[in-house]
Amino acid sequence: MRFLIWGAGAIGGTIGAHLARAGHDVAFVDRAEDHVYAINRAGLRIEGPLAQFVARVPAFLPDQFVGEFEHIVLAVKAQDTADATRALAAHLSADGYVVSAQNGLNELVIKSIVGDARTMGCFVNFGADYMAPGVIQYAGRGAVVLGEIDGQLTPRVRELHRAFRDFDDAAIVTTNIWGYLWGKLAYGAQLFATALTNDSIADALADPRYRDVYVEIAREVMRVARARKITPEGFNGFDPHAFAPDAEREVAERSLDDMVAFNRRSAKTHSGIWRDIAVRKRRTETDAQLGPIVTLGTEVRVPTPLVSRLIELMHEVEDGKRPQSHETLDLLKLAATRG
Repeated sequence: MRFLIWGAGAIGGTIGAHLARAGHDVAFVDRAEDHVYAINRAGLRIEGPLAQFVARVPAFLPDQFVGEFEHIVLAVKAQDTADATRALAAHLSADGYVVSAQNGLNELVIKSIVGDARTMGCFVNFGADYMAPGVIQYAGRGAVVLGEIDGQLTPRVRELHRAFRDFDDAAIVTTNIWGYLWGKLAYGAQLFATALTNDSIADALADPRYRDVYVEIAREVMRVARARKITPEGFNGFDPHAFAPDAEREVAERSLDDMVAFNRRSAKTHSGIWRDIAVRKRRTETDAQLGPIVTLGTEVRVPTPLVSRLIELMHEVEDGKRPQSHETLDLLKLAATRG
């Protein structure tokens, strides 16, 4: 298959390099000039405990690329989805589609630009980090799920699934891609909370002082999902039923324990959210990932005070007004207690 990977960072770079190694025809588009230059000069190097190889794949800046593709994998930060989709639309064939290998509900944005029929759902939870121009660390396997946004099992999603199994042989197809995306929203909200500190994901989720925070913030997201008639799906230790409003606390504790165990197996210790702030010194996906939870909750009259407070605290950390510390997470804990 011919793939255009729009965004050659941690997620797009990992997927694209593996597809190229398996023999698929792959091209990268990325807006980072030094990254594009490094890939064209020496290839994209994948490092880490799972794989070590170099993929020789052509890379282009967005305004340099010429061509048309049927299969485009979009792997940019959530806040860049609209601009990237408008840019890639000129390179999408009439019968092609965009696959959102991102975090959040980006399929809603993509389909508003290219249409429902040219939008494919995707959920990924593997661990990877951009380390340097031309270098990606593939740190830990995680769920890879594909699905049509209307829930149909089509020939094209089955074809795409066969290709993605060249990246991860455990990749699956689902008729409920929105369920996986909403499950990841809840888990993602927990990860944003961990990024208020400098603790690793596993250490943060294991800390008994803050488990009330992680439980309640996931419950808020699950309340919104339930009100919107979504059936969330579980993955990699995250059990959506454990964070249902009426779930027993011991069930939630067990799911948190399973998530701790999953994350301890990965060489990726901290979330990409933490890394954006602490290492790359840039804005996170806070508004693009967490904002829709608040908006969609408001539409169905489900309050999300903890998610809203988390958004405020993330912005204060991004702006340098608060440090990544337990003291900052304590402020979120206080909001959970008041709730």
